[in-house]
Amino acid sequence: MHIQMELQSDVADTQQQMEQQHFHVLAVDDSPFERKLLERLLRECACKAVTCVESGDKALEYLNQLDTYQSNSADSTASLSSSQSPQQEGLKINLIITDYSMPGMSGYDLLKTVKGSSSSWKDIPVVVISSENVPSRISMCLQEGAEEFLLKPLKLSDLKNLQPHLLKSLVHYNKDTKCSTDTGNNNNNNNDNVVKMNNNVISKRIAMSPEPSERRPKPKELAVV
Repeated sequence: MHIQMELQSDVADTQQQMEQQHFHVLAVDDSPFERKLLERLLRECACKAVTCVESGDKALEYLNQLDTYQSNSADSTASLSSSQSPQQEGLKINLIITDYSMPGMSGYDLLKTVKGSSSSWKDIPVVVISSENVPSRISMCLQEGAEEFLLKPLKLSDLKNLQPHLLKSLVHYNKDTKCSTDTGNNNNNNNDNVVKMNNNVISKRIAMSPEPSERRPKPKELAVV
């Protein structure tokens, strides 16, 4: 009875955290129907912002645009309140969900590019989805850093199970924010010290939640294609 109450409390806490955050998911699928389905399910899972693109190339283009915007506004971001930060405005990507089989760049290639990036992309949780249960593909994606490999058709329960990965993305974001804020503060302090030294006056900050355990799907025993 006591354990059950604790579990219910944990679920309630997770749901409350989900509702308080402005999560932004990048959904990648070449099928217009699948993109609309993903968007609807994600919004039902408390994702307030969903960006849908039709290819891996478009996904990378979008990520590059965000990087450019955030780089150009880095100085002003340090002075914004938390309610005005890029993540709260929906600019920060908290999760990428990509189809495996797409024309041009596959979901696997997109996964490798994201995880092999030297930018903040590598910390974005990636989930691969597919209508084909091919064990070799599942293994490759998990080895390359995918959080999950889900089989279509997706259900609401599948996406609700991704909530821990969304929350985990906040850990990396907070670490990056703290570093950039500390850097900005150091620069401001240096400038202040120069002014104050001219007047002979010298003047002399995030608890991280443990990362949720990752769920790994067990692929069905089918012939490798």
